[in-house]
Amino acid sequence: MSTSRESEPGKPTALSLRFSDPRKRAAIAAAARAAGVSMQDYILSAAYERATAVEAKFLAAFDAAVARTSEAFAAEAGGFDPSAEQRAAERQAEDRAGRNHAA
Repeated sequence: MSTSRESEPGKPTALSLRFSDPRKRAAIAAAARAAGVSMQDYILSAAYERATAVEAKFLAAFDAAVARTSEAFAAEAGGFDPSAEQRAAERQAEDRAGRNHAA
C-alpha cells in the first residue's frame, strides 16, 4: 500500500490509497465493510490504534526507567545528601568567604 496527498492551498485533501496486492485490498475492504466504515477510515483507525499502542509501550518503559532511577538514587542517598552538620559548615564557609570579599 502506498499513500499520497495532493492538495492545493485552502482545498481539502483526500487520502489516496493504492494497493500492490489486490488480495490485501480485498481483505481490507471486507474488514471495513464489516466494521461499517470507509476503507480510509478503517485504515486511519488501524494506524491510530497502532500508534497509541506504541505510545503506551514507550510510556510504560519510561515509567519503569524512572522507577529504576529513583530506586538507584534512593539506595545511594547517603552518598549524595550531605549531613546537617556538613551543610551548616558549608554555609559558614560561604558566609566567611562573602565577608572576606566585602572587606
